[in-house]
Formats: sequence, structure tokens, C-alpha cells
Amino acid sequence: MINMNPIEVFKALSNESRLQILEWLKEPYDHFRPHEGIDMKEIGVCVSQFTEKLSMTQSTASQYLSILQRAGLIKTRRIGKFTYYQRDEEAIKSLADFLKREL
Repeated sequence: MINMNPIEVFKALSNESRLQILEWLKEPYDHFRPHEGIDMKEIGVCVSQFTEKLSMTQSTASQYLSILQRAGLIKTRRIGKFTYYQRDEEAIKSLADFLKREL
């Protein structure tokens, strides 16, 4: 797997909300209101949008996003005071290949 620790990946995926985040990020326009001037497919989704959708505090949503990022499943981009999150499709493909090959 591309710079991914399988144990960290599986830990990250063991939480329903984190799985939901990855599902939502697959098609962000189906799940989030657009953020002014941001192409959610190219740039990502702002943490405040996850906070609202998950009905949790920003610190908890940020922690979940951080776990997914450390596992290598999402990427971040900072624009001004906002951080945007998007799936790392190459890493997810690598994970799928690993599962097919090893498990």
C-alpha cells in the first residue's frame, strides 16, 4: 500500500462516522452545500460542513478527519483560514488492491 500502515487504515475505518465521511467525499455535491467559490470535487469539503452534517463539535469532526488523514485516506488543502478535505483516490485504490492481493 502506498505509504499506508494497514493497522492504522483499519482503525480509521472502524468508526461509522469516519466511514460516512469517506462515502460523502466520494460524491461531495450529493451530500454538502457548495462552499462559495470552491469546487468541492477538486478542492474538497470544509470542516465546518462535516461538523454540521455529523451533528458534532468541530473538535470531534476535526479529530475524525485527522485520523483519516494520518491513515492516508484523505488529503487536505488550506486556503485562507479554511482547511478542505478530499478523498485520496490513489490511496483508496491501493487499499483495494492490497485487500484483493493479501486478504
